[in-house]
Amino acid sequence: MPIFTSLSPNTEKNDIFLALKLIFSPAKWKKGNTIEKLETEFSNYLGVKHAISFNSGRSGLLAILKSLNLAEKSEILIQGFTCNAVVNPILWSELKPVYVDIDETLNINPKELEKKAGKKSRAVLVQHTFGHPAKLDEILGICEKKDLILIEDCAHSLGAVYKGKKVGTFGQAAFFSFGRDKIISSVYGGVVVTNDDDLAQKIRNFQKNLDFPSNLWIVQQLLHPVLTNFLIIPFYDFFEFGRWILLFFQKTKILSKAVHKKEKEGEMPDYIPQKMPNALAILAYKQFKKLGKFIFHQKGLAGFYDDNLAGLDFELPEINPERVYMRYPLLVENKETDEILKKARKQKIFLDDGWRKAVVTPVDTNQEKMEYRKGTCPKAEKVAENILNLPTHINISKKRAQKIINFLKDFYYGD
Repeated sequence: MPIFTSLSPNTEKNDIFLALKLIFSPAKWKKGNTIEKLETEFSNYLGVKHAISFNSGRSGLLAILKSLNLAEKSEILIQGFTCNAVVNPILWSELKPVYVDIDETLNINPKELEKKAGKKSRAVLVQHTFGHPAKLDEILGICEKKDLILIEDCAHSLGAVYKGKKVGTFGQAAFFSFGRDKIISSVYGGVVVTNDDDLAQKIRNFQKNLDFPSNLWIVQQLLHPVLTNFLIIPFYDFFEFGRWILLFFQKTKILSKAVHKKEKEGEMPDYIPQKMPNALAILAYKQFKKLGKFIFHQKGLAGFYDDNLAGLDFELPEINPERVYMRYPLLVENKETDEILKKARKQKIFLDDGWRKAVVTPVDTNQEKMEYRKGTCPKAEKVAENILNLPTHINISKKRAQKIINFLKDFYYGD
């Protein structure tokens, strides 16, 4: 079977058959008690007072920003090297994103943050990139000094801790994503958490006024793990025919895309924001029960990559026992990553997860519409050119990881 970094990577057999079962259980699609059950379990796990679910992490971020009641064109400080799913809710809230360069952790650089925070700055959005916690002590100090609200973007970092405390519990609010390639996955979905009672009430009111997604949209998500695992991935082994199957399913709206084409132009698709449907809450709840298993597996693979790639011509991620590894990012100097990915594809290794080649990903996002100007974040621009993300998900065994390692060694040091 081919190796993928993305494409519903966390799904195991019981997840796939659960999704298949739910397709034939329409009474469970929209309303149901699993939504509240997931929210309760989530708040208990993090030790926070409030957890409020949405149909995506970006719907959750939009709810936070709208509930803060910030003045129009207030500045939200965000890092370079992020996703348009982070930038768009800022734009949709009629606020202004201000890009701050990153540091060696691939997170917002506190020194640059302090320089960029101005009179119109009202909040800082901290992304714990690929599961590596940002430098929260320094950032919190800057927030206090500059009177900034801290919002945590934990889309990559469910289960990570910073100095013994779980990420997502440091700011006034945080949001998590259950997207198709996140730590846990329900294809779409997300949760907002906060300990602020007043803010929680506003976010809950925002959620109550939303609709559930359409039946068609729900079925698209339920079909994703089924068709991906039974048709698309297996047929990638046959002249990459699976890729054409995927494109056909997306073109005919049998499956949805992770990022709608409207979002790449700064426009809001019609399914944002909406409530989390019960069917996806059931998938997320099932995955949430496996969180410890997933994180243990990720850390084991990260250690395996560390042991086998150390001393080679790569910049490896910082070893940190408190982090999680949604990805294992490599920085490649003096090599064209397009060439590496092209040769990897010939060995049925598909490493392109979209997190490369642009400061606001994916690469075909309109950077101007995201209000990013080239040269604003030089470190982020360099990382975007040099990064390769290795898979760490539950379907990558050490044997499959060794195949990736062997490919990289052969690419660099073979004849």
